[in-house]
Amino acid sequence: MDIKELLQRYIEGERQFKTCKFQEAELIKVNLSGADFSKADFRSSRLGKTNFAYACFFGADLSEAILWGTDFTGANLEKAILREVELSGAILSQANLTGVNLMKATLGGANLSLANLREAILYEADFRPTSEHITNLQQADLSEADLSYAKLNGVNLRQAKLMGAKLCRADLSKGIWQNSLPTDLCEANLRNADLSYADLSGAILSYADLTGADLTGTILNNVALNGATLP
Repeated sequence: MDIKELLQRYIEGERQFKTCKFQEAELIKVNLSGADFSKADFRSSRLGKTNFAYACFFGADLSEAILWGTDFTGANLEKAILREVELSGAILSQANLTGVNLMKATLGGANLSLANLREAILYEADFRPTSEHITNLQQADLSEADLSYAKLNGVNLRQAKLMGAKLCRADLSKGIWQNSLPTDLCEANLRNADLSYADLSGAILSYADLTGADLTGTILNNVALNGATLP
C-alpha cells in the first residue's frame, strides 16, 4: 500500500492498517486520528504535524522518523520502537508509551503530561526545552523506566511517578544558558529510583519522595529539598 492509497482508504472510512509498510514515507499535516497502525513500519518517515490522536501504534517501528509537532494525544504506542526519533514539540499527553523504546530520541518541548511511560527505554534521550516550549512530563508515569544518561534540564516533572526508575548519570541540572529554568521535580515520587551520579544541581525537589533512592555520587548543589522525604 502506498501513501496515496492509505489516504484514500482513510477518507472512505477505513481505519485498519496493521503491519503496513510505509518506510521513508512523507505525511505532513495529515489527519489520521483513530487509525490502527499496529506493527506497521514507518522507519525514517517524515510525519511532522500529522494528527495521530487516539491512533494505535502497538509494536510499530518508527525508528529515526521525523515527528516534530505531531499529535499523539491519547495514542497507544505500547512497545513501539522510536529509536532516535525527532519528537520536538510533539503532543503525547495521555498517550500509552508502556515499554516503548525511545533510546536517543529528541523530545524537546514535547507535551507528555499524564503519559504512561512505565518500563520505557529512554537511554540518552534528550528532553531539553526548545526556545519556544518547555518539555512537560507533569504527572507522567515513568515507573521502572530507563532514563540513564538522559538530558532532562529544565523539564517539568511535577508529580511524576519515577518509582524504581533508572536515572544513573542523567542530567537534571538547571542548565548554563541564560534564563534556564530549573528541573521541577516538586512532589515527584522517586521511591527506589537509581539517581547514582546524576546531576540535580539547582533542581526543585520540594515535597518529593526519595525513600530508598540511590544517591551514590549524586550532585545536589543548590537543590530545593524543603518538605522532601530523603532516603
